[in-house]
Amino acid sequence: MGTPQHVAIIMDGNGRWAKARGLPRLAGHKAGVDALRQTVRTADELGIQWLTVYAFSSENWSRPQAEVSDLMGLLKLFIRRDLAELHKNGVKVRVIGDRTTLQPDIRALLIEAETLTHANKAMTLVIAFNYGGRDEIVRATRHMVERAVAGEISADGVTAESFAEYLDTAGIPDPDLVIRTSGELRLSNFLLWQAAYSELVFLPCYWPDFNRDHFAEAVRTFGARDRRFGGRKESAL
Repeated sequence: MGTPQHVAIIMDGNGRWAKARGLPRLAGHKAGVDALRQTVRTADELGIQWLTVYAFSSENWSRPQAEVSDLMGLLKLFIRRDLAELHKNGVKVRVIGDRTTLQPDIRALLIEAETLTHANKAMTLVIAFNYGGRDEIVRATRHMVERAVAGEISADGVTAESFAEYLDTAGIPDPDLVIRTSGELRLSNFLLWQAAYSELVFLPCYWPDFNRDHFAEAVRTFGARDRRFGGRKESAL
């Protein structure tokens, strides 16, 4: 199948990586940011046009407040330190997730990243922040119902294609490949609608250990698969 156009990654295992080394969880999250930085470079080298990363889920707010604060600090640091390099390299940043409940300073940083890189064409980095697949679908449904009640759309106008335009990912191609690190075998509320026909690759390594070889191997695994999107070839049994 060649190189996937869009790769989505569930970056899992920062805390366990740190625990295995007798380090605080914050050290694992910092190492995870380093892994993300290298992963963006690798995606560009591999010719991937869209890279989506699960940075912070809508369920992560239930973690201890100290850890949430650490994660917010790392987000701010990543944008402030890495945004200039991303922009210089032609990377466009797009953020998906519910922004209505975010603190103004976090929301402003996300808008800054999108605005600065809006015209870039080399690659698109999609950051899923305060994101949950079910929440996204509910928000999209609510918006569509509001328009229907207002008489702006009819029941006949509700199709899979039209519904997708109300999702956070409107205009973004569905992921061809979803990678999850840490050995867990689930999507954890990530891109539930969009990943309907994605190829899934689960890796045993923790996210901070994810490197170019892991990424390239996942892409090779994708290339060896036969995507049928629910259909089959005439010669297939």
